[in-house]
Amino acid sequence: MASKSVHTESDITQDVQAGCFSGLFRLRNKSDAKNEFSKDRQSQVTQESLSSEADTSELPAYVQYPYGWYGGYEEQRAPVDQVAEKPPSYDEDVFRPDVVSTIESKLKELSPSLRQLSLDIWNHPEIMYAHDRLTQFMSSHGFSVTPHYLGIDTAFRAAYTHSPDGKPLKSARVIGVNSEMDALPGIGHGCGHNLIAMSGVAVALAIKAVLEQHAIAGTIVLLGTPAEEAGGGKIKLLERGGYDEMDACIMSHPSSGPDNFSAIWPGVACQPIDVEFFGHGAHAASAPWEAQNALDAAFVAYASISALRQQIKPDQRVHGIIVGRDWAPNVIPDYAKLRYIVRASNWAELEALRKRVRACFDAAALATACKIQVTLGAGYFELRNNDVLGREYANVVGRKYGMTTVSSSEGAKFSTDFGNVTHALPALHPAYSIPTEPNGSNHTPQFARAAATPEAHAATLKVATGLAATGVRVLADAEFARRVTKYFEDNKASTSS
Repeated sequence: MASKSVHTESDITQDVQAGCFSGLFRLRNKSDAKNEFSKDRQSQVTQESLSSEADTSELPAYVQYPYGWYGGYEEQRAPVDQVAEKPPSYDEDVFRPDVVSTIESKLKELSPSLRQLSLDIWNHPEIMYAHDRLTQFMSSHGFSVTPHYLGIDTAFRAAYTHSPDGKPLKSARVIGVNSEMDALPGIGHGCGHNLIAMSGVAVALAIKAVLEQHAIAGTIVLLGTPAEEAGGGKIKLLERGGYDEMDACIMSHPSSGPDNFSAIWPGVACQPIDVEFFGHGAHAASAPWEAQNALDAAFVAYASISALRQQIKPDQRVHGIIVGRDWAPNVIPDYAKLRYIVRASNWAELEALRKRVRACFDAAALATACKIQVTLGAGYFELRNNDVLGREYANVVGRKYGMTTVSSSEGAKFSTDFGNVTHALPALHPAYSIPTEPNGSNHTPQFARAAATPEAHAATLKVATGLAATGVRVLADAEFARRVTKYFEDNKASTSS
């Protein structure tokens, strides 16, 4: 299946951005911000183009927040200089300090080429470029690469197996890593997927270096996972067996937030819904009684959902837009379309909420005598981060870099198709902060600029170090791997009961 990774400007109103951090609050930007950024991204990134100050003169005072994260960490609403710098206490010493030193050394060596890889993807937010650039890069570093993996044009698999004694491996474990690479229509890499792509590569190459230098057996599988923003690329890979061989899977995601900060949040379940109303057109002045007004149906549904929001839980979201086709003020519309996203703290609650939302759509069709067609998009499950993996990651980045990592049931209302992966196998998806302009959280041109800065690159490599060390421990420490699996199985049993 061809997977849309980026779209033209004409597609903007036609795309539901279900995944990623699209639930973080969206703030009003200057009207020409999109056009300015579209021009900027045609040229290579320069320091000058990244240093422009954000113009927030149009924003009212109550949205002048420096960061876009909220929930689960009281101090993150404050400016950076008010955030406590003292790191939390950690459970244990870092596993194999020599391994972490190897990881840091390898990432320092690779940093220039990883930086260039990230910028190349940032400068070419399109469907095939990232796939080809990433597969070539992994091939050049000794990985066996399968392009267009499992019938998805822009997916790939890059694998490396190390056997210290040269004999076939029987019981060695497999660590999975994910690289996202899709961009946002009209914005480019406004969710930092150039950093995620580079981070996945960095983690995989760092683990490879450890396996070789420390005689550790195991397999690394890096999956290039397209269409996270819309389409559920990981869900397709999961359904087609792309994750079956893995004992655990790891990845990370950038966002705005306090300095030197990461979070292991559950995210929320979400599902896009397209609703089409089909009516009958007529002259709006001379014969309106002949019509069934599809636009009325859309507005009745819109108003019904607005009323419904008063009776849904605080952690649930229902949001959408109305789009038309060849509308004119003197013609009663015979067609209208709603594009909605429903979010809830978990999939079970989402299904219950979706039924209530569907009733609003059906009622609108009945009230206006219009026909209705409802199409459900890919369902993204809530993240179930593995606590054993999460503690190991937090321990490494905390002790090595003083990075604050929080874990809470609260947090930003983001969604990702990696949630489905966490329901199928032990997995970890920490978010981490990169420096951004004021009001420049994910899915904005400001964040796209931030994702190309040296500071964002440096923050990403810190997180990559923590993830690589965690991945190595899955391969090298049988008892740790057992605890990872046990936590997953126990958590799955408790949530299904």
